[in-house]
Amino acid sequence: MRGMFFVFIGVTLLALGYVLWHVWCILPLSKVGKWIAVGLMAAAFVSMFLFLGGRLERLNLSLASVLYEVTTSTLFILLYLFMFFLVADVARLCHVLPSRFIHESWVGTAVVVVCMTCIFVAGNIKYKNKVRVPLQVSTDKPLDKDYKIVMASDLHLGYHNRKDELTRWVNIINSEKPDLVLIAGDLIDISLRPLIEEDMASVLRQIEAPVYACLGNHEYYSNEPRARQFYQDAGIRLLIDSTALVDGRICIVGRDDRTNSQRKPLDKLMANVADSTFNIVLDHQPYELEKAEQAHVDFQLSGHTHRGQVWPISLITDALYECSWGSLKKGNTQFYVSSGMGIWGGKFRIGTQSEYVVASLSSTRK
Repeated sequence: MRGMFFVFIGVTLLALGYVLWHVWCILPLSKVGKWIAVGLMAAAFVSMFLFLGGRLERLNLSLASVLYEVTTSTLFILLYLFMFFLVADVARLCHVLPSRFIHESWVGTAVVVVCMTCIFVAGNIKYKNKVRVPLQVSTDKPLDKDYKIVMASDLHLGYHNRKDELTRWVNIINSEKPDLVLIAGDLIDISLRPLIEEDMASVLRQIEAPVYACLGNHEYYSNEPRARQFYQDAGIRLLIDSTALVDGRICIVGRDDRTNSQRKPLDKLMANVADSTFNIVLDHQPYELEKAEQAHVDFQLSGHTHRGQVWPISLITDALYECSWGSLKKGNTQFYVSSGMGIWGGKFRIGTQSEYVVASLSSTRK
């Protein structure tokens, strides 16, 4: 893992150098102006690693939130600037684009600024628009009634998704009038400080249905013991390698996150689940789906992938995971991997969506 991290840092720094060089070349400014522009971009990128290392905790909450959004957004902007300049270089080498377009050009600069602005404004609008995903789930096991279940993952509450945003999401959930709410991990982003200072637990307690959740990897990043306490304060039933029975007919199985290498195997958890109950597994990271099928899981809800958040990272997650987003059926086991209601870092959705799932669970046995 450490080797992969250093490879990622190395590749990212090379990409940063490539982008900054092209920014220097394309700007029709004096050397002082170029240094200011390039310096600000480099500082914003480097600051992201400094702030994510815990330094935000020492700042005023509002200032910390602004710095978090600006610096993490830099990573996505860097990606799209890299792709833009790469296409421009290929076009220039193929004599499709004149060299003067990317050399001290007001026209080239304007095109870059307009393109980036349109892409990221549209991405921000798409992020704010939470998509309602209807899902039909049926079983031949007996149920006393039909259930409406709101399912969500990856809210990433913190410096960027603040109390006002959470209030809007809770209102969306309550408008569905669900029987149950399930959260598949990463309720917390990187720090509990914003959640505690803004008393977000009181907002979550306003959800008008029983809420069950499992841990995600970000709960471990943010201090897992304190995260457990926050879930309790928020009135959320946190299931960590444990189960909960609903109305004697539905068994919710919550797995510890894969971050904990000592978590219980799924087949051991399922050994305690009655065959007559409809079982729903909450497992944050959608790995080894075949094990859920082998353990006779009826339905599994996962998240974690965000489906890459922005294209073309979505192509990578699609290649890495058997199911990086949406529905999948293996044997008698139905899966749904959510791209998440919230997001990590900059608030952009490009080629992906922020969503919540409204599942209608019914029995075919009358």
